[in-house]
Amino acid sequence: MRLLLDTHVIVWALEDPDRLAAGTRTAIETEENEVFVSVVSPWELAIKGPREGLLLRDDLEAEADRRGFDLLPVHFRHTEPIGSMPYHHRDPFDRMLVAQAIIDGLTIVTSDSKMTEYQVALMPAT
Repeated sequence: MRLLLDTHVIVWALEDPDRLAAGTRTAIETEENEVFVSVVSPWELAIKGPREGLLLRDDLEAEADRRGFDLLPVHFRHTEPIGSMPYHHRDPFDRMLVAQAIIDGLTIVTSDSKMTEYQVALMPAT
């Protein structure tokens, strides 16, 4: 399975894994699964984290690497679906995660109910 962690799920996986559903936590921790962290997530944490109670860890990159999470860069191909996507979700960070998941065939791990309105594979975080 190829998983793309939503920004809040990265924080939970690193800081409070018991907040995740047991099956989701297992899927993230299973070595056979590829777990991706989009480069947009640290950007989102830096911009929105303090007001939403999600803090950007100083060692986020090192800890994600230690856990075996792969960094997913934004490529030109990821921007292609953005213009034609319906505005179910106005958050540009989440829209980019959806586009990345669609283009790269990833399952988004999230608790954001707005993402269910897109034609993208999802795994509930909680």
